[in-house]
Amino acid sequence: MTTVKEREVIQEKFKQQMNEDELLNCMRCGFCLPSCPTYIESGYQESHSPRGRIALMKAVVDGIIEPDEDVERSLELCLGCRACEPVCPSGVKYGHLLEEARDIIQQNKKHSLPVRAIRNVVFKGMFPHQNRMRAATSLLGVYQRSGLQKVVRKTGMLKVLPDHLATMEKVLPNVPTLKQMKNRPTYLQAQGTQKKRVAFFSGCLMDTMFMGTNDATTKLLQLAGCEIIIPKTQACCGALHGHSGEKAQAKELAKRNIDAFEKENIDYIITNAGGCGGFLIDYDHLLKDDPQWAYRAKAFVAKLKDISSILVELEFHKQLLQLPNQVITYQDSCHLQNVMRTSGEPRQLLRAIEGVQFTEMKDADRCCGSAGIYNIVESDMSMQILDHKMEQAKATHATTIATANPGCLLQMKLGIEREGLSDSIRAVHIVDLLIEAYEYRQKKA
Repeated sequence: MTTVKEREVIQEKFKQQMNEDELLNCMRCGFCLPSCPTYIESGYQESHSPRGRIALMKAVVDGIIEPDEDVERSLELCLGCRACEPVCPSGVKYGHLLEEARDIIQQNKKHSLPVRAIRNVVFKGMFPHQNRMRAATSLLGVYQRSGLQKVVRKTGMLKVLPDHLATMEKVLPNVPTLKQMKNRPTYLQAQGTQKKRVAFFSGCLMDTMFMGTNDATTKLLQLAGCEIIIPKTQACCGALHGHSGEKAQAKELAKRNIDAFEKENIDYIITNAGGCGGFLIDYDHLLKDDPQWAYRAKAFVAKLKDISSILVELEFHKQLLQLPNQVITYQDSCHLQNVMRTSGEPRQLLRAIEGVQFTEMKDADRCCGSAGIYNIVESDMSMQILDHKMEQAKATHATTIATANPGCLLQMKLGIEREGLSDSIRAVHIVDLLIEAYEYRQKKA
């Protein structure tokens, strides 16, 4: 709960920092309403819609209302999926407004000691340091391989956790050893004729917990004719910080990444996680007020491309890809779809696989409820959204659900487990599925 003094400071910061022109761009037309999951799942509450949240921000700026707990709650409940942006006739950059508002509130309110400690550990102590991320993730690997996981499950110790967290423990990927995480490549040659020279953004969680997917990504790039540079000095993308009111830290991470990649003579910077890509491509906005970095950020953003886009560009989908008979559907990553504006390419790749039937999921572009750590901090709304998503997934009769973001992948696996469908449906990252299709065809040849 904020004090009167804190609310006064927050209100003044809103007046100083919020982009009033962007707030005024919202025409209150309501085109965003059908695209907003929290508006729909909250029973059509205006305060939980993009239009309503912008109205609250503007009211705080104008001094009509105070930035009280109700305002903060409305902003907290937003997924940040940015599905409202592509449908907005005025082109309102809602995501930028949301991040600025959250940052003002978080930086000018006094958190309790436990909250301060957690935020410091997560935002400053762990994610900016890849060696610490590896060490922390390796503990999960020890838990999985040592037999402790079996003991914990057998004794029912997980019952002390909320149901969704206990279920999430079941769907976590098998984590590599610390030695494997440390022994990562920095350069890979193209296979066959070299067509492009690219740099790969390996990420933090992607290069630890989802290391196998990163390996599949670089293998696909090699097969498509890419020489690959993987800068050792790259850092976390900063998405978690930017979405959680830690913009200063996000800016520092952005500068580290720009510095790491601009040194390389490359055609593209490739990402394989929609959440990372969606934040990386906003670096030019994040650093727009920094004269020393604004131009460099624009140059960085101009080279960004999702793995699915470059594979289609280099006609990888025309290679022989095959899988045993199955039905595949695709769940869009919100930030890949709504921020990077990449949706056709993943579908083009999936439709190119022989032996499968691709079935479009209704509302495939609606958020699954993962949204970074949203499924942990806003579990009730997240599970409500996931239940709706699973209804649509089951209607496709798919045996495989492909997606393009680690958070979405875990959320869909969680949904499959919650529905008791783990024996008949699987969720997989699209690059892992493409490698599977490539290798299956090679064995059949």
